[in-house]
Amino acid sequence: MFFPFSWIPEILPIDSNPIDCFFQGVIAACGISVLCSLMRVYYFTQMCCDSETESKEKTESSRSPLTSNWRLFVHFWALTGLLSLIGPRVSSLIVLEFSLRAISAWVSARLDAGSKGLGLILIQSHFSLGCSITCSLYFLHQGAPHSSLSLFLAAAFSWALAGCCNSLWSHVARLYPLHSTERYCGRCITLLSSGHTLLAFLQRIVVLVFAVAVVSSFVTVYEHFLSQKEALKFWTPLTLCYTMLVVYNQEDQRRQMGAEPLLHTVALRLGALLVLMLTVGYWSDVLHVLVTFLGEAVCLLFTKDLLQLVLKEEEDTNMPKYGPNSSYRQRERTSNARSKSS
Repeated sequence: MFFPFSWIPEILPIDSNPIDCFFQGVIAACGISVLCSLMRVYYFTQMCCDSETESKEKTESSRSPLTSNWRLFVHFWALTGLLSLIGPRVSSLIVLEFSLRAISAWVSARLDAGSKGLGLILIQSHFSLGCSITCSLYFLHQGAPHSSLSLFLAAAFSWALAGCCNSLWSHVARLYPLHSTERYCGRCITLLSSGHTLLAFLQRIVVLVFAVAVVSSFVTVYEHFLSQKEALKFWTPLTLCYTMLVVYNQEDQRRQMGAEPLLHTVALRLGALLVLMLTVGYWSDVLHVLVTFLGEAVCLLFTKDLLQLVLKEEEDTNMPKYGPNSSYRQRERTSNARSKSS
């Protein structure tokens, strides 16, 4: 007998408790929220340093994209719902695909000094970071007797950490321009002295999270896709073709700057993943890839201000060091480097 809504359990991750999936989604959304808040803190503090040599109107216009934080609530719960639905099979493939893109970008950065920096890679890693957290949590809690309690405690800690980072961002957005000049706030003085290292710190944390997730992804992919002997013969050409597609997207993104090439890259690589799941996956995997489309769109939609600031910083980096349009921060770093070397 056909029961209404009997297709709903098929959307959820395989062999997973819905409560555990919800807690995993909360933890992953908190991780993305922490990354977004700290990136906003970094770019806002650096923008305030640059505003010392700019006009007041230009400073206020550059600050306006960062002051629209009323959508953070919708952003958080939308990511929680979407990340709760994506199963470990698809999230493992997303983690491995992003790791391949990150390695390709790192190699390109080593070969080409003018390529895009860490900020653009971190912008693209938001939803993949959430998938890496859910994949690692699924792997670490697989078969655990009290997984729901453990995930609840982890979700509570992640909620507190995300709240602290969001509070820091709210404090910086409202009071950093005043406190950085008056110098009577401990948090703002710390950001003023060592805030330029925040982006590198975030990169190390993201690399650590993906390092754990890559191990979990390899185990999950082997158990669900490569356990049979004939599967390796089928997956080898698919892996090579997908690697060539990732490298092509990376080269195309290096030649073009802006949000439109980034959206084109997301649509192309997730379209390839959708074709792959139609070939070797289940129907639930196809639905999870469609959910991934929505997740990437949500992350790109709510980080447009960060993307604009990253691209602006890339343009400032490619300018002459001592030209009329060069930034104050860039000249200051160059002079400090020369004084240290002498």
